[in-house]
Amino acid sequence: MAIRRSAGLLVHRTTDDAGLQVLLGHMGGPLWARKDAGAWSVPKGEYTEQEAPLDAAVREFTEELGAPPPPGPYTSLGEIRQSGGKHVKVWAVGGDFDPAALRPGTFTMEWPPRSGRRQEFPELDRVGWFAPEEARGKLVKAQGAFVDRLLEHLG
Repeated sequence: MAIRRSAGLLVHRTTDDAGLQVLLGHMGGPLWARKDAGAWSVPKGEYTEQEAPLDAAVREFTEELGAPPPPGPYTSLGEIRQSGGKHVKVWAVGGDFDPAALRPGTFTMEWPPRSGRRQEFPELDRVGWFAPEEARGKLVKAQGAFVDRLLEHLG
């Protein structure tokens, strides 16, 4: 079985009033609608071996948020393995966005299950800025390592 791989960008900013913050997206669709803790993610998406992971991270950011990512520089935060087996590579980049202005992409799935009806849902139904401690509690568990690595990088 092939390894599922995703790549993403962890955008960060520092403001006078809030300090360091990271941009996260709440996973869209009915399976995540009533969950908060563990239901947020670094904006990311799958890629194949034919695509460079950083290129995929930039492409997926644009697809998931409806806006191009900051121009860089990009700093590798390495790779983690999520509990479902997916390998995720992430790069940090400084930038700033108004979450209300972002227009996430959509996906289609059968809902309700076995109904034969297909419905469209946003890939991310909410986007927000979070301090590192709060971000760790909201992120899919394994992705919290990226926040720790960002903090190490920023010193």
